[in-house]
Amino acid sequence: MYKPVQVTRKDIYFRPDTKRVLARFFSLGDERSLKVIRRVLQLSDEKQKEVFGQVLRSYTKRHRSIVKVFERNFDRIRHLLEQIETPTDKISMTAKLLIGSYFTMEYSIEAAALFNPSIVEHPDQTELYKGEKRVIISFRATGEGHVSSIVFRSGYIDIDNNIHLDVVGTLLDKPINIKSHRYHKNSFISKLVELHPGNALAMEKLNHKLTESFTYEELKRYVEETRAEVPNDDDNNNILKQAIWLASSHYEMTFSLDTSISERVIFPISDTEKRGIEDARFVQFKTAKNESIYYATYTAYDGFSILPKLLTTKDFYHFIVKPIHGEIANKGAALFPRKINGKYAMLCRIDGENNYIAYSDYINIWNEAVHLVQEPMSPYEFVQIGNCGSPIETAAGWLIITHAVGPMREYVIGASLLDLEKPHIEIGRLALPILTPNDEEREGYVPNVVYSCGAIVHNDQLIMPYAMSDYASTYATINLENLIQAILQPDI
Repeated sequence: MYKPVQVTRKDIYFRPDTKRVLARFFSLGDERSLKVIRRVLQLSDEKQKEVFGQVLRSYTKRHRSIVKVFERNFDRIRHLLEQIETPTDKISMTAKLLIGSYFTMEYSIEAAALFNPSIVEHPDQTELYKGEKRVIISFRATGEGHVSSIVFRSGYIDIDNNIHLDVVGTLLDKPINIKSHRYHKNSFISKLVELHPGNALAMEKLNHKLTESFTYEELKRYVEETRAEVPNDDDNNNILKQAIWLASSHYEMTFSLDTSISERVIFPISDTEKRGIEDARFVQFKTAKNESIYYATYTAYDGFSILPKLLTTKDFYHFIVKPIHGEIANKGAALFPRKINGKYAMLCRIDGENNYIAYSDYINIWNEAVHLVQEPMSPYEFVQIGNCGSPIETAAGWLIITHAVGPMREYVIGASLLDLEKPHIEIGRLALPILTPNDEEREGYVPNVVYSCGAIVHNDQLIMPYAMSDYASTYATINLENLIQAILQPDI
């Protein structure tokens, strides 16, 4: 007779907080923007100071360095000033900042949901008592228009596996510096062909124009030149659009050192992400020299297409973003926490139904054959099976926390073990899920869903944060040895 695995649900909840707002650019289009600029410039100097003073009184306590935000947003519409009679150098700083405020809006990043969490060990493990571990938890935060971003919480796990959260900051910040990437022709064309196979003339022309390396601005020039030289049809237009789309997906970003981690928001920056950043699966990756690098796979969405990306950081201040190339370029990929037999390894689901493993010499280029590892087997998996984050190494094998979809589109969480040296070989799987939505968890934006993007082991317990019906999150603990025994000896 099957003995269920004991799961301890913890009484802590991560719920959306509408008070957490970000100052972002407010786009009105060129025609309306010009009208707003003219209206501001028609005000007297005294009136401009009066209105701007009101803005400062209302918003300086809600945002860090709000004046710098106004400056940046003024710079984004500065080019429109060429169409009015007043030269830029004749406009006062107050007028510039006031204009910038009209092109700024508050965005409540968590207004709709705070879900799909993952958890990793914090880079700083100092000043802790024995049995404690400092952690970082990432979430998918969703606000107005269902635009998703990545946000964080920090805290520590005590000896009894209770999470104690640090004070959550309220002055949210986007990166202070964003640096574009320099592209290499061969890899860029390879990805473009993957996105748009065929023999359209635009591909040939663009391939001829590109230099061995180029910047985003140079690419835009090549694209416009190509557009003027090829027929105006769907194939050519789609290739040129995708070239710009692809190029905007490489960048680096740096947050200010005076921000707490809960105040750092990875908000959609590039064109590929403008409709959201989804389901980051963070993992602490150990190099051959035992150095830690944090990676996260996530999905960028522009409203039409998805583009899997890789986020890299060592300190959670500086991040590098690049696209993931190859057959695994689908939703829900999860990186193994170390190389296996000299290669990177990735859990993936290339068909939306089964679990696969891919290997590669390069962390963001995956062109080798994929291996089918898991197909739906038990009734709770009959619709699909996928991962709930990166594999966890144990003496018994790679522990895979899975999500599965069964009757009534109910998402549940299961577990399985893969061979340590040949992880494309499954050595055990639970016949029943370890977690199904209870009465409290099944109500939400998407009913009947529990879902996680990553767990860790602490004090011989699996610490697993998980989302409840795509609305809020909580966490549970499971004895690791009991879980492994249940997987290996399912009839006991």
